[in-house]
Amino acid sequence: MRARLTHVLLPVLLLVAPALRAEVTLFPAADPAAPPTEMVVYSSLDTALAAPLLAAFQKAHPGLSIRYEDLLTGEIHDRIVAESDGPGRTADFVFSSAMDLQVKLVNDGYGRRTVTPDTADWPDWAMWRETAYALTYEPAVFAWHRPSFANHPPPATRADLMRWMADHPDEARGRIGTYDITRSGVGYLFLARDQDLFPGIWQVIAAMGASGVQQYPTSGDLLSRISTGEIAVGYNLLGSYVAEWARQHPDTVGMTLPRDFTVVVSRVALVPRAAAHPDLGEALLAWLMSPDGQAELSHSLRLPAVSLEVAGGQTPSGALDDLTGLRLKPVPVGPGLLAYLDQATRARLIERWQQALSP
Repeated sequence: MRARLTHVLLPVLLLVAPALRAEVTLFPAADPAAPPTEMVVYSSLDTALAAPLLAAFQKAHPGLSIRYEDLLTGEIHDRIVAESDGPGRTADFVFSSAMDLQVKLVNDGYGRRTVTPDTADWPDWAMWRETAYALTYEPAVFAWHRPSFANHPPPATRADLMRWMADHPDEARGRIGTYDITRSGVGYLFLARDQDLFPGIWQVIAAMGASGVQQYPTSGDLLSRISTGEIAVGYNLLGSYVAEWARQHPDTVGMTLPRDFTVVVSRVALVPRAAAHPDLGEALLAWLMSPDGQAELSHSLRLPAVSLEVAGGQTPSGALDDLTGLRLKPVPVGPGLLAYLDQATRARLIERWQQALSP
């Protein structure tokens, strides 16, 4: 695996658009004397995590500046649709953790078929119609407060979690956290996959409800409370954010990949049909799928690459655990994801969730 780039171009413009809650950052061209070219990226990846990726790509394209818009996943979908249907153009590249919404864009004709040098070798589960490509491999993990488990091991399976709640009711009461699935798209997807893979999940959810589970819309909300000990265990958190918090707070935040089964989601990329500069979007996609791009993704997000030969089946040093022996259950990129967007299906799952959590 190639060495991580340490040079990151500092953004020169930071705007906040309250209506969309978008963070817009301009990464200037490495060579200001080169003919000016600007590409636009819509993404749900935090700007701080995206910066080294963009800097590495710009190193190979010194005349390219990048307008990076950090948006909520629903806003990304809605803007691509509105701008594609309008008289103008839209972003050149889209990168989102909402796998279902990305597949919906492709299904509804808003994506551009893009064949890269690595398409032929890409895993079947990780692409659809040679248009939507999974680029990351992000497990749903348990996060935990290290001092709270100084005298006994943290849960490593869902059965362990239930035993801990039963054996340590005072420690568990009000100190279990997870996503609010009515406000978190990835939280909803994790629960839907839990239900698909494990019929006993509702016993786990009911036990969490009996212990006064706390629900939050974002990973940051959960991890800040785990770091202080307000929350002892976080269930089904997105591994990329937990890995970074565990690195920055090694004395307070721990992370475990569930040993019974581990749901894996991906950030999905596509080039929009109405991209202003589709050639630039295709170039970025091709680079992110290349061994160099996958290695940079793996380092920046501290996660396994989809292209596992890049990482040798393991994560970068100090990131997630070795994946050997885990029952990994990746969510396939394809039309099956559209079922999760069905409003009746969503309403039934949310209703069952709320009933299971009710005392």
